[in-house]
Amino acid sequence: MTPPKPLLNPRLLKKWGIGMLRMLALAAVLLWSIYPIALIVSMSLRAPRDILSHGSLWGASFTFQNYQNLWKRWPDFFTNLTNSLWVALLATALTLVVSFLAGYAYSRRSSKALTASAFFMIMVRLLPPIVLTLPLFPAVNWLHLNDTKFLLVVLYCSFFVSLGVWIMKAFIDQLPRELEESASMDGAGLWQTLRRIILPLSYAGLISTAVFVMVFAWNDFLFAFIFTTVDAKTAPLVISEMVGAIDGVDWGILFAAATLQLLPILAFVWMVQKYLIAGLTAGSVKG
Repeated sequence: MTPPKPLLNPRLLKKWGIGMLRMLALAAVLLWSIYPIALIVSMSLRAPRDILSHGSLWGASFTFQNYQNLWKRWPDFFTNLTNSLWVALLATALTLVVSFLAGYAYSRRSSKALTASAFFMIMVRLLPPIVLTLPLFPAVNWLHLNDTKFLLVVLYCSFFVSLGVWIMKAFIDQLPRELEESASMDGAGLWQTLRRIILPLSYAGLISTAVFVMVFAWNDFLFAFIFTTVDAKTAPLVISEMVGAIDGVDWGILFAAATLQLLPILAFVWMVQKYLIAGLTAGSVKG
């Protein structure tokens, strides 16, 4: 007599259980990441008297009073937010140009000098940013570059160009050299090959590099705090001044400023998230 068949296939049950665990883990990560952001936005839309009395996302009336107060009491914040935007965009553009050209050189050329420079970039990237600011400060003073957007752009580019180079190298390594050889046989020069063949095929690497630089430049506090005072001051510095205000912290204004500083970069990362994943996995699969 044959034993009765189980109602559920053990393999199917195991697969279903693993899938449920993955979904629960993903839900926990999303809750951990999204809840603080949602709480900040929610607090920025509450009346000042309700901010500390309601700790949840719901349960209070919504108002734009905090944003109006931010405009009245901290009008420079919006100018500094514009400074953050320009610095982040220019630093990203400069990093992309340098990373693309250097990534191509590391991918298609080999020499002792290139190898030494690669190790040097890695060593510099491993140093904490505060260590780099100490020897830079007297040089910046001598060059009269303090409190300039140009200095921040160069600093952010220098700090992230090593990562950008390796991302671009990983992408270009996957491109067959036959494409460049065919273009050369058709009479295309180096710059034409880079612009018409290599660049369009490595756009995902460029976008993933742009995400890292944009997020860092937009949120950086250390370099902006040390090397800027008035003209090139960025939004994170103003938010820190709100926290350290002599007359106390106006939490409504602080949450409104944090929301305005957070949402643009959050929207940018959300729009290019699929390219970021492609950049992180570049070179992990060999064809």
